Amino acid sequence: MMQLAKILHSRGFFITFVHTDCMHKRLSTLGSLECLDGFRFEVISDGLTPSLGEVKEGPKGFLQSVKENCVSPFRDLLRKLHHPSDGHRVTCVVSDAFMTFTLKVAEEVGIPEVIFCPTAACGFMAMAQYHELMRRGLVPLKDESCIGNGYLDTTIDWIPGMRDIRLRDLGGCLQTTDPNDFIVNFLADEVQNTSTASVIIFNTFDDLEDGVLHAIKSIFPPCIYTIGPLSLQFRLLPDNALKSTTSSMWKEEAECLKWLDSHEVASVIYVNFGSSTVLTENQLIEFALGIVHSKYPFLWVIRPNLVMGGNTNLPQELMDEIGGRGKLVDWCPQEEVLAHPSIAVFLTHCGWNSTLQSISFGVPMLCWPFLWEQQTNCKYACQEWGVGVEIDTNAKGKEIEALVKEMMGEEKGKEMRKKALKWKESAQTAVKEGGSSHTNLEILIQELLQSRDSSN
Repeated sequence: MMQLAKILHSRGFFITFVHTDCMHKRLSTLGSLECLDGFRFEVISDGLTPSLGEVKEGPKGFLQSVKENCVSPFRDLLRKLHHPSDGHRVTCVVSDAFMTFTLKVAEEVGIPEVIFCPTAACGFMAMAQYHELMRRGLVPLKDESCIGNGYLDTTIDWIPGMRDIRLRDLGGCLQTTDPNDFIVNFLADEVQNTSTASVIIFNTFDDLEDGVLHAIKSIFPPCIYTIGPLSLQFRLLPDNALKSTTSSMWKEEAECLKWLDSHEVASVIYVNFGSSTVLTENQLIEFALGIVHSKYPFLWVIRPNLVMGGNTNLPQELMDEIGGRGKLVDWCPQEEVLAHPSIAVFLTHCGWNSTLQSISFGVPMLCWPFLWEQQTNCKYACQEWGVGVEIDTNAKGKEIEALVKEMMGEEKGKEMRKKALKWKESAQTAVKEGGSSHTNLEILIQELLQSRDSSN
Protein backbone atom coordinates (compact mmCIF):
# COMPACT_ATOMS: atom_id res chain seq x y z
CA MET A 1 0.00 0.00 0.00
CA MET A 2 2.84 2.37 0.85
CA GLN A 3 4.63 1.68 -2.43
CA LEU A 4 1.42 2.37 -4.35
CA ALA A 5 0.88 5.58 -2.37
CA LYS A 6 4.40 6.76 -3.17
CA ILE A 7 3.97 5.96 -6.86
CA LEU A 8 0.74 7.97 -7.00
CA HIS A 9 2.40 10.80 -5.06
CA SER A 10 5.20 10.89 -7.62
CA ARG A 11 2.54 11.49 -10.29
CA GLY A 12 1.16 14.57 -8.56
CA PHE A 13 -1.51 13.21 -6.21
CA PHE A 14 -1.88 14.52 -2.67
CA ILE A 15 -1.85 11.43 -0.45
CA THR A 16 -3.60 11.03 2.88
CA PHE A 17 -2.51 7.64 4.22
CA VAL A 18 -4.90 6.23 6.83
CA HIS A 19 -3.83 3.74 9.49
CA THR A 20 -5.66 2.31 12.46
CA ASP A 21 -4.23 3.05 15.91
CA CYS A 22 -2.54 -0.32 16.32
CA MET A 23 -0.84 -0.44 12.96
CA HIS A 24 0.31 3.19 13.01
CA LYS A 25 2.03 2.76 16.36
CA ARG A 26 3.85 -0.33 15.10
CA LEU A 27 5.35 1.59 12.18
CA SER A 28 8.29 3.62 13.44
CA THR A 29 9.91 4.60 10.13
CA LEU A 30 7.36 6.97 8.59
CA GLY A 31 8.45 10.28 10.09
CA SER A 32 10.45 11.44 7.08
CA LEU A 33 7.45 10.94 4.79
CA GLU A 34 5.36 13.32 6.84
CA CYS A 35 7.77 16.09 5.88
CA LEU A 36 7.10 15.60 2.17
CA ASP A 37 4.87 18.11 0.48
CA GLY A 38 1.57 16.42 -0.36
CA PHE A 39 1.95 13.39 1.94
CA ARG A 40 0.31 13.12 5.33
CA PHE A 41 -0.93 10.50 7.77
CA GLU A 42 -4.24 10.19 9.56
CA VAL A 43 -5.15 7.65 12.21
CA ILE A 44 -8.59 6.22 12.99
CA SER A 45 -9.55 4.23 16.05
CA ASP A 46 -9.80 0.44 15.73
CA GLY A 47 -11.07 0.00 19.29
CA LEU A 48 -7.88 -1.76 20.43
CA THR A 49 -4.88 -0.69 22.41
CA PRO A 50 -1.55 -1.53 20.72
CA SER A 51 -0.75 -4.25 23.25
CA LEU A 52 -4.10 -5.94 22.72
CA GLY A 53 -4.02 -5.64 18.94
CA GLU A 54 -0.51 -6.98 18.55
CA VAL A 55 -0.08 -9.59 21.24
CA LYS A 56 -3.22 -10.77 23.00
CA GLU A 57 -5.93 -10.50 20.37
CA GLY A 58 -4.04 -11.65 17.26
CA PRO A 59 -5.39 -11.37 13.68
CA LYS A 60 -8.92 -12.47 14.60
CA GLY A 61 -9.28 -9.90 17.37
CA PHE A 62 -7.84 -7.15 15.20
CA LEU A 63 -10.12 -7.89 12.24
CA GLN A 64 -13.20 -8.22 14.45
CA SER A 65 -12.46 -4.89 16.05
CA VAL A 66 -11.85 -3.20 12.69
CA LYS A 67 -15.14 -4.54 11.34
CA GLU A 68 -17.06 -3.37 14.42
CA ASN A 69 -15.33 -0.06 15.22
CA CYS A 70 -13.82 1.58 12.13
CA VAL A 71 -16.86 2.68 10.13
CA SER A 72 -17.74 5.68 12.27
CA PRO A 73 -14.17 7.04 12.67
CA PHE A 74 -13.54 6.63 8.95
CA ARG A 75 -16.80 8.42 8.12
CA ASP A 76 -15.80 11.29 10.42
CA LEU A 77 -12.35 11.51 8.81
CA LEU A 78 -13.71 11.51 5.27
CA ARG A 79 -16.22 14.23 6.11
CA LYS A 80 -13.45 16.26 7.74
CA LEU A 81 -11.30 16.04 4.61
CA HIS A 82 -14.02 16.35 1.95
CA HIS A 83 -15.41 19.89 1.53
CA PRO A 84 -16.38 20.41 -2.13
CA SER A 85 -17.86 23.85 -1.40
CA ASP A 86 -14.48 25.34 -0.51
CA GLY A 87 -12.45 23.32 -2.99
CA HIS A 88 -11.07 20.69 -0.61
CA ARG A 89 -12.06 17.37 -2.11
CA VAL A 90 -11.20 13.74 -1.70
CA THR A 91 -11.34 12.50 -5.27
CA CYS A 92 -10.78 8.79 -4.61
CA VAL A 93 -10.47 6.28 -1.79
CA VAL A 94 -7.91 3.50 -2.35
CA SER A 95 -8.61 0.76 0.15
CA ASP A 96 -7.17 -2.59 1.15
CA ALA A 97 -9.37 -5.42 -0.14
CA PHE A 98 -9.85 -6.67 3.43
CA MET A 99 -10.94 -3.28 4.78
CA THR A 100 -14.15 -3.01 2.75
CA PHE A 101 -15.99 -1.12 5.50
CA THR A 102 -14.69 1.91 3.55
CA LEU A 103 -16.91 1.13 0.54
CA LYS A 104 -20.14 2.01 2.32
CA VAL A 105 -18.72 5.26 3.66
CA ALA A 106 -17.25 6.33 0.31
CA GLU A 107 -20.62 5.68 -1.34
CA GLU A 108 -22.41 7.78 1.30
CA VAL A 109 -20.09 10.72 0.65
CA GLY A 110 -20.20 10.21 -3.13
CA ILE A 111 -16.53 9.38 -3.67
CA PRO A 112 -15.38 6.60 -6.04
CA GLU A 113 -13.35 3.78 -4.52
CA VAL A 114 -10.51 1.67 -5.87
CA ILE A 115 -9.79 -1.61 -4.11
CA PHE A 116 -6.16 -2.66 -3.83
CA CYS A 117 -5.79 -6.40 -3.34
CA PRO A 118 -2.68 -7.30 -1.30
CA THR A 119 -2.89 -10.98 -2.31
CA ALA A 120 -2.14 -12.70 -5.59
CA ALA A 121 -5.00 -13.11 -8.04
CA CYS A 122 -4.92 -16.85 -7.29
CA GLY A 123 -5.25 -16.20 -3.55
CA PHE A 124 -8.12 -13.79 -4.15
CA MET A 125 -9.91 -16.35 -6.35
CA ALA A 126 -9.40 -19.06 -3.73
CA MET A 127 -11.05 -16.94 -1.04
CA ALA A 128 -13.85 -16.04 -3.42
CA GLN A 129 -14.84 -19.74 -3.25
CA TYR A 130 -15.18 -19.96 0.54
CA HIS A 131 -18.95 -19.43 0.60
CA GLU A 132 -19.40 -22.08 -2.10
CA LEU A 133 -17.11 -24.52 -0.27
CA MET A 134 -19.31 -24.09 2.81
CA ARG A 135 -22.49 -24.46 0.75
CA ARG A 136 -21.21 -27.74 -0.72
CA GLY A 137 -20.32 -29.06 2.74
CA LEU A 138 -16.58 -29.30 2.03
CA VAL A 139 -15.80 -26.98 4.93
CA PRO A 140 -15.78 -26.80 7.86
CA LEU A 141 -14.03 -30.14 8.44
CA LYS A 142 -16.20 -32.80 10.07
CA ASP A 143 -13.53 -33.46 12.71
CA GLU A 144 -9.81 -33.10 13.39
CA SER A 145 -9.01 -36.43 11.68
CA CYS A 146 -9.65 -34.77 8.30
CA ILE A 147 -6.37 -32.88 8.65
CA GLY A 148 -4.26 -36.03 8.44
CA ASN A 149 -6.39 -38.66 6.71
CA GLY A 150 -6.09 -37.41 3.12
CA TYR A 151 -9.35 -35.44 3.06
CA LEU A 152 -7.48 -32.18 2.42
CA ASP A 153 -6.19 -33.71 -0.84
CA THR A 154 -9.74 -33.66 -2.25
CA THR A 155 -9.56 -32.16 -5.76
CA ILE A 156 -11.69 -29.07 -6.35
CA ASP A 157 -12.37 -29.07 -10.09
CA TRP A 158 -15.02 -26.39 -10.48
CA ILE A 159 -13.13 -23.15 -9.77
CA PRO A 160 -12.77 -21.03 -12.94
CA GLY A 161 -9.16 -20.46 -13.95
CA MET A 162 -7.70 -22.83 -11.33
CA ARG A 163 -6.65 -26.35 -12.28
CA ASP A 164 -5.41 -29.30 -10.24
CA ILE A 165 -6.26 -27.49 -7.02
CA ARG A 166 -6.80 -29.38 -3.77
CA LEU A 167 -8.74 -28.30 -0.73
CA ARG A 168 -5.47 -27.86 1.19
CA ASP A 169 -4.26 -25.43 -1.49
CA LEU A 170 -7.12 -22.99 -0.89
CA GLY A 171 -5.88 -21.60 2.43
CA GLY A 172 -4.78 -22.70 5.86
CA CYS A 173 -7.79 -21.15 7.58
CA LEU A 174 -10.04 -23.79 5.95
CA GLN A 175 -8.60 -26.40 8.31
CA THR A 176 -11.27 -25.65 10.91
CA THR A 177 -14.15 -27.64 12.37
CA ASP A 178 -16.06 -24.52 13.41
CA PRO A 179 -19.03 -23.69 11.11
CA ASN A 180 -18.93 -20.12 12.43
CA ASP A 181 -15.17 -19.67 12.07
CA PHE A 182 -14.67 -15.91 12.02
CA ILE A 183 -11.62 -15.78 9.73
CA VAL A 184 -13.17 -18.00 7.01
CA ASN A 185 -16.41 -16.01 6.99
CA PHE A 186 -14.58 -12.68 7.20
CA LEU A 187 -12.37 -13.43 4.18
CA ALA A 188 -15.30 -14.78 2.16
CA ASP A 189 -17.40 -11.69 2.90
CA GLU A 190 -14.61 -9.20 2.22
CA VAL A 191 -13.77 -10.67 -1.18
CA GLN A 192 -17.46 -10.67 -2.09
CA ASN A 193 -17.77 -7.02 -0.99
CA THR A 194 -15.08 -5.90 -3.44
CA SER A 195 -17.51 -6.48 -6.32
CA THR A 196 -19.16 -3.11 -5.51
CA ALA A 197 -15.95 -1.10 -6.05
CA SER A 198 -15.32 0.73 -9.32
CA VAL A 199 -11.86 -0.81 -9.81
CA ILE A 200 -9.83 -3.67 -8.30
CA ILE A 201 -6.07 -3.53 -8.72
CA PHE A 202 -3.68 -6.42 -8.16
CA ASN A 203 0.01 -6.42 -7.35
CA THR A 204 0.78 -9.03 -9.98
CA PHE A 205 1.41 -9.15 -13.73
CA ASP A 206 -0.53 -10.67 -16.59
CA ASP A 207 1.94 -13.34 -17.72
CA LEU A 208 2.22 -14.76 -14.21
CA GLU A 209 -1.52 -15.26 -13.55
CA ASP A 210 -3.18 -14.99 -16.94
CA GLY A 211 -5.72 -17.83 -16.49
CA VAL A 212 -7.00 -16.86 -13.07
CA LEU A 213 -7.08 -13.15 -13.96
CA HIS A 214 -9.22 -13.91 -17.00
CA ALA A 215 -11.61 -15.87 -14.74
CA ILE A 216 -11.79 -13.02 -12.18
CA LYS A 217 -12.60 -10.53 -14.93
CA SER A 218 -15.49 -12.75 -16.08
CA ILE A 219 -16.98 -12.96 -12.57
CA PHE A 220 -16.34 -9.61 -10.86
CA PRO A 221 -18.04 -6.46 -12.19
CA PRO A 222 -15.28 -3.89 -11.41
CA CYS A 223 -12.50 -3.13 -13.87
CA ILE A 224 -9.47 -5.30 -13.06
CA TYR A 225 -5.98 -3.86 -13.45
CA THR A 226 -2.68 -5.61 -12.81
CA ILE A 227 0.04 -3.09 -11.91
CA GLY A 228 2.77 -5.24 -10.38
CA PRO A 229 5.30 -6.09 -9.33
CA LEU A 230 5.05 -2.85 -7.34
CA SER A 231 8.54 -3.46 -5.98
CA LEU A 232 9.87 -3.08 -9.55
CA GLN A 233 7.55 -0.17 -10.40
CA PHE A 234 8.75 1.57 -7.25
CA ARG A 235 12.41 1.08 -8.11
CA LEU A 236 11.83 3.03 -11.34
CA LEU A 237 10.83 6.17 -9.41
CA PRO A 238 13.29 9.06 -9.79
CA ASP A 239 12.44 10.63 -6.39
CA ASN A 240 15.07 9.63 -3.83
CA ALA A 241 13.12 11.17 -0.94
CA LEU A 242 10.29 8.70 -1.58
CA LYS A 243 12.59 5.73 -2.10
CA SER A 244 14.68 6.34 1.02
CA THR A 245 11.79 5.73 3.46
CA THR A 246 10.40 2.33 4.39
CA SER A 247 7.19 1.12 6.01
CA SER A 248 8.87 -1.68 7.92
CA MET A 249 7.50 -2.72 11.31
CA TRP A 250 11.03 -3.30 12.61
CA LYS A 251 14.36 -1.55 12.20
CA GLU A 252 16.11 -2.94 9.15
CA GLU A 253 19.68 -4.12 9.71
CA ALA A 254 21.22 -2.94 6.45
CA GLU A 255 24.74 -4.06 7.45
CA CYS A 256 23.76 -7.58 6.39
CA LEU A 257 24.18 -6.38 2.79
CA LYS A 258 27.90 -5.87 3.42
CA TRP A 259 28.06 -9.41 4.81
CA LEU A 260 26.44 -10.65 1.59
CA ASP A 261 29.07 -8.76 -0.44
CA SER A 262 31.71 -11.13 0.90
CA HIS A 263 30.00 -14.21 -0.58
CA GLU A 264 30.10 -15.74 -4.04
CA VAL A 265 27.26 -15.49 -6.54
CA ALA A 266 24.29 -17.78 -5.75
CA SER A 267 25.90 -19.22 -2.61
CA VAL A 268 23.70 -17.99 0.28
CA ILE A 269 20.36 -19.22 1.64
CA TYR A 270 18.03 -16.42 2.74
CA VAL A 271 15.50 -17.33 5.44
CA ASN A 272 12.58 -15.09 6.46
CA PHE A 273 9.13 -16.16 7.67
CA GLY A 274 7.61 -12.69 7.26
CA SER A 275 5.92 -10.40 9.75
CA SER A 276 3.08 -12.65 11.00
CA THR A 277 4.23 -16.29 11.03
CA VAL A 278 4.72 -17.73 14.51
CA LEU A 279 6.85 -20.84 15.13
CA THR A 280 6.99 -23.13 18.13
CA GLU A 281 10.38 -23.48 19.83
CA ASN A 282 10.61 -26.99 18.42
CA GLN A 283 9.97 -25.78 14.85
CA LEU A 284 12.67 -23.14 15.25
CA ILE A 285 15.15 -25.82 16.33
CA GLU A 286 14.22 -28.17 13.46
CA PHE A 287 14.69 -25.38 10.90
CA ALA A 288 17.98 -24.44 12.55
CA LEU A 289 19.22 -28.04 12.39
CA GLY A 290 18.31 -28.33 8.71
CA ILE A 291 19.80 -24.99 7.71
CA VAL A 292 22.99 -25.26 9.77
CA HIS A 293 23.71 -28.91 8.89
CA SER A 294 23.34 -28.18 5.17
CA LYS A 295 26.75 -26.46 5.54
CA TYR A 296 25.79 -23.57 3.24
CA PRO A 297 26.15 -19.91 4.29
CA PHE A 298 22.84 -18.33 5.27
CA LEU A 299 21.19 -15.07 6.26
CA TRP A 300 18.29 -15.71 8.67
CA VAL A 301 15.78 -13.12 9.86
CA ILE A 302 14.58 -14.04 13.35
CA ARG A 303 12.29 -11.20 14.37
CA PRO A 304 11.69 -10.64 18.12
CA ASN A 305 8.17 -12.16 18.13
CA LEU A 306 8.81 -15.08 15.75
CA VAL A 307 8.48 -17.80 18.40
CA MET A 308 5.55 -18.58 20.71
CA GLY A 309 6.65 -17.68 24.20
CA GLY A 310 9.30 -15.28 22.90
CA ASN A 311 12.44 -17.47 23.17
CA THR A 312 14.24 -16.99 19.85
CA ASN A 313 17.65 -18.12 21.12
CA LEU A 314 19.27 -21.08 19.38
CA PRO A 315 21.13 -23.68 21.47
CA GLN A 316 24.77 -22.73 22.11
CA GLU A 317 26.10 -25.85 20.35
CA LEU A 318 24.29 -24.77 17.17
CA MET A 319 25.57 -21.21 17.52
CA ASP A 320 29.11 -22.60 17.87
CA GLU A 321 28.61 -24.66 14.72
CA ILE A 322 27.33 -21.66 12.78
CA GLY A 323 30.40 -19.54 13.49
CA GLY A 324 30.81 -16.99 10.73
CA ARG A 325 28.98 -19.10 8.16
CA GLY A 326 25.56 -17.71 9.09
CA LYS A 327 24.21 -14.29 9.97
CA LEU A 328 21.17 -13.83 12.23
CA VAL A 329 19.30 -10.48 12.16
CA ASP A 330 16.05 -9.14 13.64
CA TRP A 331 14.93 -7.70 10.30
CA CYS A 332 16.44 -6.68 6.98
CA PRO A 333 15.75 -4.70 3.78
CA GLN A 334 14.25 -7.70 1.99
CA GLU A 335 14.12 -6.36 -1.55
CA GLU A 336 17.81 -5.40 -1.44
CA VAL A 337 18.64 -8.82 -0.04
CA LEU A 338 16.70 -10.69 -2.73
CA ALA A 339 18.28 -8.49 -5.41
CA HIS A 340 21.78 -9.31 -4.12
CA PRO A 341 23.70 -11.66 -6.47
CA SER A 342 24.90 -13.89 -3.60
CA ILE A 343 21.36 -15.10 -2.78
CA ALA A 344 20.65 -18.54 -4.23
CA VAL A 345 17.45 -19.69 -2.47
CA PHE A 346 14.74 -18.04 -0.37
CA LEU A 347 13.23 -20.13 2.44
CA THR A 348 9.88 -18.37 2.85
CA HIS A 349 6.40 -18.57 4.37
CA CYS A 350 4.97 -17.69 0.91
CA GLY A 351 3.28 -14.44 1.83
CA TRP A 352 2.43 -12.67 -1.41
CA ASN A 353 4.90 -9.79 -0.98
CA SER A 354 7.73 -12.26 -0.36
CA THR A 355 6.66 -14.58 -3.17
CA LEU A 356 6.35 -11.82 -5.77
CA GLN A 357 9.60 -10.17 -4.68
CA SER A 358 11.38 -13.51 -5.01
CA ILE A 359 9.97 -13.93 -8.53
CA SER A 360 10.87 -10.32 -9.39
CA PHE A 361 14.52 -10.87 -8.52
CA GLY A 362 14.83 -14.38 -9.97
CA VAL A 363 15.27 -16.31 -6.71
CA PRO A 364 13.77 -19.83 -6.35
CA MET A 365 11.96 -20.70 -3.13
CA LEU A 366 11.73 -23.29 -0.41
CA CYS A 367 8.11 -22.88 0.67
CA TRP A 368 6.71 -23.35 4.16
CA PRO A 369 3.20 -21.79 4.04
CA PHE A 370 1.70 -20.88 7.38
CA LEU A 371 -1.73 -19.23 7.12
CA TRP A 372 -4.14 -17.10 5.05
CA GLU A 373 -3.70 -17.78 1.32
CA GLN A 374 -0.03 -18.76 1.62
CA GLN A 375 -0.90 -22.36 0.73
CA THR A 376 -2.32 -21.11 -2.58
CA ASN A 377 0.83 -19.10 -3.32
CA CYS A 378 2.90 -22.17 -2.47
CA LYS A 379 0.91 -24.38 -4.85
CA TYR A 380 1.35 -21.92 -7.71
CA ALA A 381 5.06 -21.32 -6.99
CA CYS A 382 5.79 -25.06 -6.93
CA GLN A 383 3.45 -26.45 -9.59
CA GLU A 384 2.40 -23.64 -11.92
CA TRP A 385 5.50 -21.43 -12.04
CA GLY A 386 8.12 -24.09 -11.31
CA VAL A 387 10.18 -21.94 -8.94
CA GLY A 388 9.51 -23.59 -5.58
CA VAL A 389 9.67 -26.75 -3.51
CA GLU A 390 7.31 -27.24 -0.56
CA ILE A 391 8.51 -28.10 2.95
CA ASP A 392 6.07 -30.27 4.89
CA THR A 393 4.34 -28.57 7.82
CA ASN A 394 5.92 -30.98 10.31
CA ALA A 395 9.27 -31.44 8.56
CA LYS A 396 12.23 -32.40 10.73
CA GLY A 397 15.76 -31.11 10.50
CA LYS A 398 17.01 -33.97 8.29
CA GLU A 399 14.22 -33.40 5.73
CA ILE A 400 14.85 -29.65 5.67
CA GLU A 401 18.59 -30.25 5.27
CA ALA A 402 17.95 -32.60 2.31
CA LEU A 403 15.68 -30.06 0.57
CA VAL A 404 18.19 -27.25 1.10
CA LYS A 405 20.97 -29.38 -0.41
CA GLU A 406 18.70 -30.33 -3.31
CA MET A 407 17.89 -26.70 -4.08
CA MET A 408 21.52 -25.61 -3.73
CA GLY A 409 22.80 -28.55 -5.77
CA GLU A 410 23.74 -28.58 -9.41
CA GLU A 411 20.82 -30.29 -11.13
CA LYS A 412 17.70 -29.17 -9.24
CA GLY A 413 19.09 -25.79 -8.24
CA LYS A 414 20.25 -24.93 -11.75
CA GLU A 415 16.88 -25.80 -13.29
CA MET A 416 14.95 -23.82 -10.67
CA ARG A 417 17.19 -20.77 -11.04
CA LYS A 418 16.77 -20.92 -14.81
CA LYS A 419 12.97 -20.82 -14.47
CA ALA A 420 13.16 -18.10 -11.81
CA LEU A 421 15.31 -15.93 -14.07
CA LYS A 422 12.76 -16.30 -16.89
CA TRP A 423 10.01 -15.05 -14.56
CA LYS A 424 12.30 -12.19 -13.46
CA GLU A 425 12.67 -11.17 -17.10
CA SER A 426 8.91 -11.40 -17.61
CA ALA A 427 8.28 -9.24 -14.51
CA GLN A 428 10.75 -6.61 -15.69
CA THR A 429 9.11 -6.55 -19.13
CA ALA A 430 5.69 -5.99 -17.52
CA VAL A 431 6.77 -2.76 -15.76
CA LYS A 432 8.73 -1.29 -18.66
CA GLU A 433 7.09 1.17 -21.04
CA GLY A 434 4.68 -0.77 -23.22
CA GLY A 435 4.50 -3.66 -20.75
CA SER A 436 1.14 -4.81 -19.37
CA SER A 437 1.59 -3.46 -15.83
CA HIS A 438 3.08 -0.16 -17.01
CA THR A 439 0.16 0.32 -19.38
CA ASN A 440 -2.42 -0.58 -16.71
CA LEU A 441 -0.84 1.81 -14.21
CA GLU A 442 -1.02 4.62 -16.77
CA ILE A 443 -4.70 3.85 -17.45
CA LEU A 444 -5.42 3.81 -13.70
CA ILE A 445 -3.67 7.14 -13.20
CA GLN A 446 -5.62 8.70 -16.08
CA GLU A 447 -8.88 7.45 -14.57
CA LEU A 448 -7.96 8.94 -11.20
CA LEU A 449 -7.00 12.25 -12.85
CA GLN A 450 -10.35 12.32 -14.71
CA SER A 451 -12.13 11.64 -11.43
CA ARG A 452 -10.25 14.54 -9.85
CA ASP A 453 -10.92 16.93 -12.73
CA SER A 454 -14.62 16.05 -13.02
CA SER A 455 -15.15 16.77 -9.32
CA ASN A 456 -13.62 20.25 -9.53
